[in-house]
Amino acid sequence: MPKFSPENLRKAGYELFGATGCREEDARAVVDHLVDSNLFGHDSHGAIRFYEYSRAVLDGRFQPDAFPKVVHDRSCTAVVDGGGTMGQVGATFATRLAMEKAKEYGIGTVALRNTSHIGRAGAYPLMVANEGMIGQIFVNAGRLGYQIAPFGGIDGKLSTNPLAFATPRRIGDPIMVDMTTSMVAEGKIRLALNQGKKVPSGWIIDADGNTTTDPEDFKSDPPGAILPLGGAVGHKGYGMSIMVELLGGALSGQGCAAGEKSMVSNGVLINAYHIEHFVDIEYFLDEVEDLISHVKSSRLAEGFEEILAPGEPEFRTARYREKTGIEVDETTWSTVCEIGLEVGVDLTKWAET
Repeated sequence: MPKFSPENLRKAGYELFGATGCREEDARAVVDHLVDSNLFGHDSHGAIRFYEYSRAVLDGRFQPDAFPKVVHDRSCTAVVDGGGTMGQVGATFATRLAMEKAKEYGIGTVALRNTSHIGRAGAYPLMVANEGMIGQIFVNAGRLGYQIAPFGGIDGKLSTNPLAFATPRRIGDPIMVDMTTSMVAEGKIRLALNQGKKVPSGWIIDADGNTTTDPEDFKSDPPGAILPLGGAVGHKGYGMSIMVELLGGALSGQGCAAGEKSMVSNGVLINAYHIEHFVDIEYFLDEVEDLISHVKSSRLAEGFEEILAPGEPEFRTARYREKTGIEVDETTWSTVCEIGLEVGVDLTKWAET
């Protein structure tokens, strides 16, 4: 399995996206986001997307020369149209705008549409937390709606519909929650297919509604479906998914799940909260540390060595992979190299093993 230093994987991505026609700053925004996803352990949103995004640019579905524009602007709110730009470009623009508004008014809420795929949802609240504020995001997939079965159904009708949250801490890394409202992100099923692995029981069902661990059943014709988050109480994940559809999809103007099989753009709602407009910052940070200390004081369940704060596994994984490198499966890397040759660049030199 090819292995890369984060630096070399970024260089491979910069070269690829530059060759497809992306501006240098946009290529860096996209690639840095994807490699950071690998570092954080979210391989489903990492280099596996190099091929997907490049193909979308070449096919004219993503517009690498577009710029996001504010189409509606109020004191605390705004609506941004990405113009079909790369998702990371549009979502970063919208997040920065939300932070600007929060700094002035206490709260900034920005809806984003027409921006393609924004990648890992948790990256954007983390941007906000790194500026000393609280960040929150809701992300649907526009009219796409065939991957996730509603609670009580067996046909895919919804998307993975992630939501994420991050808040600063006085000690250590920010608290970060980054989750789908389905049992798993669709990209992790794709990753299992590329790696020739089974998936855990309870993630997916086949076309007849039977539990299966074979990822091929999800991609079959007719297809299977991913289950909503929650297992026996999957009505909770299903309910959250509907909430994300309406906040991310309807409120942004991108639209809600309607059975389409290809995604034009995510629909996004980003919130930033300036803590000092609500309470004294030192009080808030004290409360964060006291809460985490209180939670971690629990006795451990069998099989556990410690209790981790939300986001702690990702930050640990990032530090480990920064030192040891990032592995990319053979199937993913070969397709990336193929599209590289299609646009005139040889990417094989960047793989270390």
